[in-house]
Amino acid sequence: MDIKNIMKSLVTSVSHGHAHQSADVLIIGGGAAGLSAALRLADSHRIHLITKGNLTESCTLYAQGGIAAVLDRDDSIESHVQDTLVAGAGLSNPEIVDFTVRHGKENIHWLIDQGIKFTRNEAGTNANADAYHLTREGGHSHRRVIHATDATGRAVETSLAAMAKQHKNINIFENHIAVDLITQEKVQIAKGLTSSEEHQQNRCLGAYVLDRDNAKVNVFHAKFVILANGGASKVYLYTTNPDTATGDGIAMAWRAGCRVANMEFNQFHPTCLYHPEAKSFLITEALRGEGAKLLLPDGSTFMHKFDKRAELAPRDVVAHAIDHEMKRIGADNVLLDISHKPLDFIQRHFPTVYQRCLEFGFDISKQPIPVVPAAHYTCGGIMTNKHGQTDIAGLYAIGEVAFTGLHGANRMASNSILECLVFAQSASEHIKQQADIPMPVKLPEWDESRVTDSDEEVVVTHNWDELRRFMWDYVGIVRTNKRLQRAKSRINLLKQEITDYYGNFRITNDLIELRNLVDTACLIVESAMQRKESRGLHHTLDYPDASKEKMNTILTPENYKENSDIEILTDVTV
Repeated sequence: MDIKNIMKSLVTSVSHGHAHQSADVLIIGGGAAGLSAALRLADSHRIHLITKGNLTESCTLYAQGGIAAVLDRDDSIESHVQDTLVAGAGLSNPEIVDFTVRHGKENIHWLIDQGIKFTRNEAGTNANADAYHLTREGGHSHRRVIHATDATGRAVETSLAAMAKQHKNINIFENHIAVDLITQEKVQIAKGLTSSEEHQQNRCLGAYVLDRDNAKVNVFHAKFVILANGGASKVYLYTTNPDTATGDGIAMAWRAGCRVANMEFNQFHPTCLYHPEAKSFLITEALRGEGAKLLLPDGSTFMHKFDKRAELAPRDVVAHAIDHEMKRIGADNVLLDISHKPLDFIQRHFPTVYQRCLEFGFDISKQPIPVVPAAHYTCGGIMTNKHGQTDIAGLYAIGEVAFTGLHGANRMASNSILECLVFAQSASEHIKQQADIPMPVKLPEWDESRVTDSDEEVVVTHNWDELRRFMWDYVGIVRTNKRLQRAKSRINLLKQEITDYYGNFRITNDLIELRNLVDTACLIVESAMQRKESRGLHHTLDYPDASKEKMNTILTPENYKENSDIEILTDVTV
C-alpha cells in the first residue's frame, strides 16, 4: 500500500467489527527465536504470539544439522569466534561474534532444561557436556555441533511450542499474518500533525494482522513488538525453506522506516535432494561432517580443486563449486556419497535423511544421493544491536529476520539457531528492564470501506511465479550487472502492478506475501548492485575479486529517522 492508502487506513475510526488485541509483548513468528523469547518473557509479561500457519510450521522445524556451541573441553571460545569470522569473509562484526559465542553454552543448557533431548554418545550416561555427541560441519575446526540425530530443529520447535501452549501468559494466534507495523509517526501523520507539530519519539505501537480463517484484519497493540518471522528464501524458485519464508518482517520493518543491511548475501545450501517430487528436501551438512563426498556423475571428486578443506569448506565455497561444475559439464545435479559408511551408522546418525531418501527410491547406504544447491538462508536483514533493538523504539528483531553482524558475508553452519537463542535471551532481558512503558491508546481500525473483493486472483499467482523465476535466473549464485539490471526492471513493473492491486482489493494471504517478496527482492537487487566486488555469498562476474575495503551494504528508507537512544553497531574492522 502506498503512503496515501496507509494514511487512509490509519485516519479512520469507524469500526467494521474487527477485533483489538492488547498485550505487553507482540511476537510475530513462532520459530526458535519467537518461542524462546516468549517463554523467557512470559512469567512477567502478557504475550501475544502470531504465526502464519500452524505454530510449529517454521524454518526451525526443518533444521536438521544442529546448534553450534563450545561444549567440548578441547574446543574454545576463541576457536569458534575465529571460525565464524573466517566464514563471514571479513564482514562479521567481531564484537557481536564474541557476544554470541560466549552465550552459546548457557543457551544450550537452557534448552536442555526445557526438556530438549539431544543425541548422546553411546558411552555417555551423565548429564554433562561430554555425554552429548558433537558433530562437525563446514567451516568449523572442531566438533561443536550438538544435535538431536538429524532432526534438531524439529526437537527444538515441538518442545518449545508445547511449553508455550501450556503457559497461561502466552496467547497463540495461529493462521494469522501480519500486514504492517503501526508506529507513532504514522498515527501522528494520520491526525494531520507534521513533524514540527509533534516531536514524540517514533515508536512501534503494534501491527495490523490478517486473521486468515475469518478474512478480517485486526489491530494488535503492545508495549513491545518482536519480529521473529524469518528470512526471505521463498523469493527464489528453489529453496529448502517452507512457505513461511517470504520476507514479511524485513519488508514490514523497511516500510516502517528501519534500515536493512547486507541483503545481497543469500546463502544457497549446497546439498538438496534432486528429485521432481522432493520439494527441495535438505540433505544435512552433517553428512559431509561425517565423511560424505561430493562427486561428479562419473564418480570423480572435485571439491579439492576449489578449497583445501574440500567438503568441509564453508557453504558459499561448496555451493559455488557445485554450481560451477554443473554448468561446466551441463549436468542437472552432482552426487553426495556416504555409502562407504556402515548401514547401522547411517541409520543411527541420519534416520530422517535415510528414510526420506528411501521414499524417493534412493538407499543412501548403497548409492549416492543426487543433490543441487537451493536458496537457504538470508544473511542480511533488519539492522539491530546486541539487544535486538531496531531503529524504531519498541521494535525488536531476532533470528533470521535480523542483521546483527554475526554472519557477515556468509553464515557458518549451525550458527543460525544459536543466534536465535542468544538474541531472544538478550532482547528479553532488555525488555524486562523497561517495565514502566505505558500501553498504547486504542489504535485506528483497518479501513476496508473503499476496497472490493478481487476477481483477478490469477494476477497474484502469475506475478508470484514470475518473481521467483527471474530472481533465480538473474540474482542467484552467480550474478552480473546485466542480470541485476534485468531483475530490477522487472521488479519495478511488478511493484506497480501490486501497488495498484493492493490499493483496490481486499487483502489476502497470497497478496500480502507477494507484496513482501517484491519489496524484499528489490532490497536484494539494490544491495547486490551496490557491491562492486565478489565476497562470500555474493559472486559477480563483473567484479570477480574481493575489495580491500570491507563494508556492509546499508540501505536507508526515505522515512528513516535516526533514533539517538539506539546505537546499532556497523563497524566490521577485524
